[in-house]
Amino acid sequence: MNIYVRNLSPKTSRSELLRCFRKHGDVTDVTISTWKVEGQTRASGSVEMPSKEQALAAVAALQGQELGGNLLRLQEA
Repeated sequence: MNIYVRNLSPKTSRSELLRCFRKHGDVTDVTISTWKVEGQTRASGSVEMPSKEQALAAVAALQGQELGGNLLRLQEA
């Protein structure tokens, strides 16, 4: 299952995001993309987990949690 991750800090690294989700199961891929909006850099990404059950558990556990100073916003992609 692919999870869309919004509200990442531009300073959050791929490895930080990977560590965060690995606590909840296997992760097959992590991507982070950045863009400029209103003069600020914004970041989002995606995390792919092979097990839908683990992915849903990760979303439930991490929704609204702080990572890199920002609160994560997660949804099934």
